[in-house]
Amino acid sequence: MAKKSPITLYGIAQSTCTQRVIATLTEKGLSFTLQSIDFSGGEHKTPKYLQDKHPFGVIPVLIDENGFKVYESRAICRYLEMKYKGKGTELIPTKDPKAQGLFEQAASTEISYFDPYASGIVAERVFKKMKGQGEADEAKVASHKAELNKSLDVYEKILSQQPYLAGEKFTLADLFHLPYGTWLVKIGEGDLFECRPHVKDWWARITSRISWKTAQAME
Repeated sequence: MAKKSPITLYGIAQSTCTQRVIATLTEKGLSFTLQSIDFSGGEHKTPKYLQDKHPFGVIPVLIDENGFKVYESRAICRYLEMKYKGKGTELIPTKDPKAQGLFEQAASTEISYFDPYASGIVAERVFKKMKGQGEADEAKVASHKAELNKSLDVYEKILSQQPYLAGEKFTLADLFHLPYGTWLVKIGEGDLFECRPHVKDWWARITSRISWKTAQAME
């Protein structure tokens, strides 16, 4: 009988945040079990889920060996890198304080200047309809897009000097962009990347990684 993986990820394969963790697990070369949550049935809002998994009632949640639990996708990814240091791809440089500082700077850039606007556009154009909340508020979309264009103009300058956001190597700071960036392309907003040559090249590099292709292929 095959030995069961000590890592269980609770989520949905199509979920942006779950995909972020799947890509990280794959980069680290870790085997895991994906335990699907009945999102449409409200399993994530049940008292048991709130008590045992995520007190805010969202996904994903990771249970590691010995029952250790961690939630919030970026926190899970950071935990996996630190816990399984030495396995697979190094996703956070820790030997050099300067390199680690530049990583933290890049990671902060993603959550401050990319995610609010990219996720805002996707929320209006995609998730709003999925939840039966009506049509997109195009004024909000336009506002998010204007801010994202400003951010990506700065990305273009950064990426004209280096191949990845934290420097010469792919890190979690790059990986964190993949789920919502991919959704932007799916809904016809790919020109946000394509019109900026260095951003375009960076986007091509990070989306071509096996880890991201694996995350997208999971069901």
